Order: sequence, then C-alpha cells, then structure tokens
Amino acid sequence: MSTDAREPDLVVVGAGAAGLWLAGSAAEAGLRVLVLEKTPRTGTKVLASGGTRCNLTTTLGPLEAAALFGRAGERFLRPAFQELPPLEVRRRFAEWGVPSDEAPLEKVFPRSGRARDVRDALEARVRAAGAALRLNTPVLGLQREGSAWVVSTPDGPVRAPRVALAAGGRSYPRTGTTGEGYRWLEDLGLRLRATSPALVPLTSPDPWVHDLSGIAWQEGAVRLLDASGRMLLRRERPLLFTHAGVSGPGAMDLSGPVGEAALNGAASFSLQLDLAPARSREETRQLLVEAGRATGAPRVSRALPERVPRRLLAALARQAGLPGPDPRVAHLSREHRHALVEAVHGLSLGIDGTRGFELAEVTRGGLDLKQVDPRSMRVNRLPGLLVVGELLDLDGPIGGLNFQAAFACAEVAARALAREVGA
Repeated sequence: MSTDAREPDLVVVGAGAAGLWLAGSAAEAGLRVLVLEKTPRTGTKVLASGGTRCNLTTTLGPLEAAALFGRAGERFLRPAFQELPPLEVRRRFAEWGVPSDEAPLEKVFPRSGRARDVRDALEARVRAAGAALRLNTPVLGLQREGSAWVVSTPDGPVRAPRVALAAGGRSYPRTGTTGEGYRWLEDLGLRLRATSPALVPLTSPDPWVHDLSGIAWQEGAVRLLDASGRMLLRRERPLLFTHAGVSGPGAMDLSGPVGEAALNGAASFSLQLDLAPARSREETRQLLVEAGRATGAPRVSRALPERVPRRLLAALARQAGLPGPDPRVAHLSREHRHALVEAVHGLSLGIDGTRGFELAEVTRGGLDLKQVDPRSMRVNRLPGLLVVGELLDLDGPIGGLNFQAAFACAEVAARALAREVGA
C-alpha cells in the first residue's frame, strides 16, 4: 500500500451500484479508498429502479443468469457470477439488514419494498469500512502520469496508483449518468462499441397500436423480427400497449437491437405477440372448431379461453380480416378461422424506434469486453485502471440481472485488488 496517508490506494469514480459495492469490498479488504460522485447523493439510479422497489438480483443460478447476456457477455460474466452468485448477493444484503423476497419472473426485491434500503445499505457499508466519500465532485478528466493516475476535479487533482471507473452509462440521464466516462476511455485510446438505449419502450408507426394504450397482456410471448421476417429474439414476458407503441418487460427486453439499428438510420422491425404461448396453433384451431359446433352460437370472445380485452380483440379480428370485431364462430369460414388462429399466435405490429435514453434502463454498447480481464476488471495495457458497471459493453434483460452484473464485477475487482496489495 502507499505510505502517503493523503494518497488513496484506489479512487472509485461513481457512487452507483457498482461503485459502492467495489468501494465497500475494497475498503473492507484494507485498501484506502476514495469515492468521487458528481451528484449530491449516492445510488440515484438504485433509488429509481424497479419502480422505487429495486429488483436487486435474480432467482436464476449463476450460469443461467450469465447466459442471458448474449454469447460474449456470458463468457465475460461467468467468472464473476460464479464468484458472487445471485444467492450470495441476497445473503450479503440480508447480513446488511435488507432481507429479500422472490417475485414472479425470477425477480428479487427487498422485503421492505423500498429501493432506499438497498442504497442505504450499500452506502453504510462503504462508510463503515472507512472509505472516503466526496459528493458534488465531478471528474473533469483522467490521465496517466508515471506510475500514478491523476483524476482532475474542480477541487484539484487526485493522485492514486489505481482508478476504477464506475461512472455509469447514458440511460436515465436525469439521474446523473450522462456518459462522460466513454469520452475518458476513448481519450485513453481504448476501443468502444457505439452506445444506444436498451431496456427501453418501443415506438410503433401503427395507429391501431396507439389506440390500445393502457392494455396489458400478462401471459404472452413476444418475438422481434427484422425487416426480412427473421426472428431475432423471443421473450415470454408481459407487454403493455402505450400511446407511443409498446412497453413492459416483453417489449423492453427486445429493445436492444432496435436502439442499435436506429444509430444507423430508421429502424424497421416488427413484433409478433403470441397471446397463447402455452397452446399450439392446432389446439387453438380445434377450440374454435368445437365452439362453432356448440349450441348457442358463441362469439369469438367466448370461444377463446383467454379473456381478450375488447379493444385487443378488435385488433385481432381486423388483422384476421373477420366480418366484424366479435363475430359468431359458426359464421367464420375456414379461411377466417385459420387467419384468427394466426393472429392469436402472432399479432403483428410495426416497430420503428425506441423512446431513447431518457426512458432507457440501461445502455447497450461501451468498452469492448476483449480489452478487460474478466477475473479482475483490469483494462489491458493500462496498469491500475479498472472498469465496472454500465461503462462495459454488457446489457441483460429485465429481472435484476444488470444489478447482479454490477455487483459481481465489482466484487471480482475488489478481490483482485486485495490480492495485488497483499491485503
């Protein structure tokens, strides 16, 4: 460790989920840690997450969770998720006075239902471990001088042998994440993948989609198709129709490719909503055939086992070309019945973009993972520089996975630092 009491062993830039976890773990390991945060408080995005409830991790196992980050993300995250698996994250928070409960869709929330408890636990741990925390201290630049890093701030430069960048991405800029960390990385000659909004509501050019605003479908499966009709992604998650298009986990989990395509001009995609993913097309067809033979001449709304809201049913009927918004099943021709089955299992709507970084939960793109050691979070060829959190080119679906990645990568970094300094 440094013998200069005024010089920290580690400067952490950013007091979000990754920065606070890293600072706490490193300080507990014996390093002198200074945290610089440009806003007046820590963990602003933590406080806003999960509808202010904070979905802090997942119920999935470490390998299952890592696989949801795509092929490159999975390879990178496997060591971290095995070193700090989701169950261990829950155990740590319980130890810090924040027990958690499981929720549908593999989610985990603090039992209190308050994101503030998660943020407070992270900050309290940092302070209890003896790390110094400076709020309202933006970083203006970063450069290497000899064997030290110099971090420029309005209060003067800060020197340290090690710097960990945890400044966040570009999503939810009102929380303070405005993306300046990417510029620092580029200035150091590092390779970055262009950033775009992810986990963000999608926009649709179809007026009938806007007319369904407020309707939610809980049990569906959603497929994202490119302009050629090729399926890119599929998720079984709830979907919400909005005045601009679609939102909810089912849409937001598929938004990454749309936001990325929009960087290069207009995005041209479609979503297909399967309202009955647990049932085959043949089973749906047979239900309609049997309903057509039943006494009482039931209407389509009665024949479908799913209780489809009236406005959504009208959209199904329109896409299938039925004679009216809710005709009697016995009056359907074989062609109409076939078209209705296809609409139930593939209601199609156009997608032309996203709602942007203002409503995005995470950032897609960032520092190329090949330039970072996944077992230490050290940046290759730049001794003493670490990167964790949203600055990395990592983005997973909704369900506590991005917090899990932030915590796990921060823990790996802290353990590597502890080994380095012999703590």
